[in-house]
Amino acid sequence: MVSTFSNIGVFLFATLGILFLFAVLMRFLLQLARADFYNPISQGVVKVTNPPLLPLRKLVPGFLGVDMASVVLAMLVGWVMILVCGLLAGVGLFNPVSALLWSLIGCVMTVVAIVFIGMLISIIFSWIAPHSSHPALMLLRQLLEPFCAPVRKLIPPLGMIDISPIFVFILLTVADKLLYGFAQMANMPGFVYNLFWHIPGF
Repeated sequence: MVSTFSNIGVFLFATLGILFLFAVLMRFLLQLARADFYNPISQGVVKVTNPPLLPLRKLVPGFLGVDMASVVLAMLVGWVMILVCGLLAGVGLFNPVSALLWSLIGCVMTVVAIVFIGMLISIIFSWIAPHSSHPALMLLRQLLEPFCAPVRKLIPPLGMIDISPIFVFILLTVADKLLYGFAQMANMPGFVYNLFWHIPGF
């Protein structure tokens, strides 16, 4: 019975944690991409993340146009997830310094997964609704452009077919494999690895 309650506690806390982490990382990516601030989805992300982020910005200034407060907040969210879920699962209290490193790796893995899944959604809808002006799809295109544009400059479209997403997928897969290797080098437990999003199949 105790084990059942522990599993439920881990599930609930990890789910809420990864959802909030997703919102924080989305805000970071949308700011990085200079996406439409007035898009209703952008506004939703801003409202969810503002309470902890605004006070943190007073302590952590931006750097070269990058919202470093969002980066710090994401790492803190991952860090709390790791420590609390470890306690709830009965694993014990992880080393806080190791947990911070694991949080950094986990946050980068989650960003890679967000871009990977976003690319899949974008490609699917480019076939079934290529001219859609739905706010979610418009925001997704803006978010992905910083990742696709550099590849598109090196590998131009073949006629009407943009093949840059194929190479973005390859780069994302390589990045995910490298992150998995870093996680092993950092002795990240499988339990902690599974708290974060990563590309399906890894």
